[in-house]
Amino acid sequence: MLDVVGVPLDDDLIVAWRARIERAGARLAWVDAQAVARRHRGGVTLAIAAPVDQLFLATEVNEWALCAALIERDPVQWSALEEALIAEALQSNEAGTPSAAGDNLPVLEESAAFARFLRLSAQESHPRLRTLLEAAAARGLPHVIDEAELTLGAGAGGRSFSLTALPDAGDVPWAELRDIPTAIVTGSNGKTTTVRLLAACARAHGWHAAYNCTDGVFFDDEVLATGDYSGPAGARMVMRERRAQAAMLETARGGILRRGIAISKANAAVITNVSPDHFGEYGIETLAGIAEVKLAVATAVDSRGLLVLNADDSQLRAQAAGLVRRFGRSPPLAWFAVNEHEPWLREYGLRGEATCGVREGRLCLSHGGAEHDLGLISAMPLSMGGLAAYNVANMAGAALAAAALGIAPATIALVLSRFGSNLEDNPGRMMRYEVDGVKVLIDYAHNPDGLRGFLKVANGLRAGTGRLGLLLGHAGNRKDADIEELARAAAEFQPDLVVVKENEAQLRGRAPGEIPRIIHAELKRLGFPDSALRVGNSEVEAARYALGWARPGDVLALPLHSTGARAAIAAMLQRGDLASQPVSSPVSP
Repeated sequence: MLDVVGVPLDDDLIVAWRARIERAGARLAWVDAQAVARRHRGGVTLAIAAPVDQLFLATEVNEWALCAALIERDPVQWSALEEALIAEALQSNEAGTPSAAGDNLPVLEESAAFARFLRLSAQESHPRLRTLLEAAAARGLPHVIDEAELTLGAGAGGRSFSLTALPDAGDVPWAELRDIPTAIVTGSNGKTTTVRLLAACARAHGWHAAYNCTDGVFFDDEVLATGDYSGPAGARMVMRERRAQAAMLETARGGILRRGIAISKANAAVITNVSPDHFGEYGIETLAGIAEVKLAVATAVDSRGLLVLNADDSQLRAQAAGLVRRFGRSPPLAWFAVNEHEPWLREYGLRGEATCGVREGRLCLSHGGAEHDLGLISAMPLSMGGLAAYNVANMAGAALAAAALGIAPATIALVLSRFGSNLEDNPGRMMRYEVDGVKVLIDYAHNPDGLRGFLKVANGLRAGTGRLGLLLGHAGNRKDADIEELARAAAEFQPDLVVVKENEAQLRGRAPGEIPRIIHAELKRLGFPDSALRVGNSEVEAARYALGWARPGDVLALPLHSTGARAAIAAMLQRGDLASQPVSSPVSP
C-alpha cells in the first residue's frame, strides 16, 4: 500500500497508475495483479496485490507506477523526482534494504524499470515457498507466515520451518500435519469477552485452547505473553502453540489495516458490532469504512464454516449482501441479536441461516436445522441479571461460533450458565465488587458505544439515593471530536462525580494532560460543576479518589485500560480498601 498525501490525484492519474501496475504485473507474470485506489479525507491509498514472495518488489512497482504517471503528466514540476527516489534508495541501502544496490537503483523509464523489476524479482523469488503453500492449500491445510518462519498446519497439528531452510514438498511429513478448530473475532466492542467465551467452550468440550486478546496470549490458564496481542503477532503465537487443540483469535482493526489477516483459514469468524471509533486512521473515515475492514475476515472462513454477524448492525446487514461481489465468494452466514423477534433475525431464520437471539427471556440457538434452548438470560452471570445487553449479544455470537466449531449446544449452555461467576473468567471486563455497601464495576469500555453499555449497567445497579461515580479517559490516537463524543456519552447518564484520568500508558503521541483537558472542557461546556469534576494524573490515582469519595449505596464505574492499573485496583478492592488519595483540582479548559 502506498499512501499519497499532499499530491492531488485526479481520475486520469489513477487510471495511468493502474495501467502501469497492469503492465508491470504482466511483465512479471503475476497472476493476480489487482490495483485498488481508495480516496479518503487525508489523501489516496494505492494498493496492489502481489505474490507472497514478491512483496518488497511490490512496493517498488507501486512507487514507480505513481511516480512515472506524475512525471508523464508534468515533467517540469516532477523533474527532480527520480533523483529523490535514488537518494532515498541509497539511504535505505545503508539500512540493509536489498533492493537499492548497484544497478538496482530506481529508474522511471519503463523498459529500464521493467528490467530492474525482473532482477529484483529473481532476488526475492522463493519458488520452494510457493510450492509448499500450494501443496498445503491442496490438502486443505492452513498456514502462517512471517518474515522468518513458515508454519504448515496449526497448533498440535502444525510444523514450523525457517524461510532460509525450507524443505522440498516431498520431504514434508504431510500425514502428521492437520488443522485445529479456529475462530476469528473482530468488531468494535466485545472482542475479548467473545474470545474468552469461545475458549471456555472449547475447554469444556475437552480441547486445550489457545487464544490472543488485548491482554496477551494464553494457553488454557497459562499466560504465554502479556500486553496487547490482538494483532497478527498474537495470532501467529496462538497458531504455533504446539499444545493447542483449538484456537481463538482476537483480530483488531489496526492489525488488519497494517498487516492483513494473519491466518489463511478459519472455521468461524465473528463480527460483534461496528461503532464509530478510530476515524482518521489509515484512511478510514466512516462507519461503512470500519465495517469494510471488519468484513475482511470473511476471506479466511471456508465454505463449511460460518461468518457470524450482528443482525442489529445496519452496516453489517448492508455489506453482507455484497460479499460475493467484493471477494468473489461468501462463506455461509449466521446472525445474532439481543431480541430474537428482531425482524431481520426472523428473516434470516426463514432463509435457513443459523441464528441466535432471546425469546421470552431465554437464549435460543438455531443451528444445523435444530432449535436449542441455551438457558435463562437472567441466570447467566455475564448478563448481570439481564442488565448487560451487550454481553447478551456477545454470548449469542459466541454460541453460534462455538456451534460452528463442533461444540455441542449442551456444552455451550453449561458454559453460559457459569461464565462470569468468577472474576478470573473475564478479567478487566464487567468485573463486579462490593465493598462497604459500594458497588464497583471495572470494565474496558473505550469508545462511546462501549461506555454507554457499561454505564447502563452501572446506572441500573443504583438503589434509592445511591450516586454514580465514573472514571473517564481516552487513548491519544483519536481525534479531538472523538474524545469530546466520549464525554458527551458519559454526560447522558448524569454522573455525580467524573474523575477525568490520564491514560498514561496510552498517550500515543499526545502530550501529558492534553486528553484530560479536552474531556474536562467538554464536560464543563455541558454544565458539569467544578464540584463534580476531578482530574487524576494516572489511572490508579483517579480510581483511588473515586473509591474514597464513594459511600454505601453508590455505584462506581471504573473503565481501566492498563493491566497494571487494573491489578492494583483489584488488589485494593479485594482487601476492602476504599481509602482515597488527593487528586488535582479541575484542569482549566
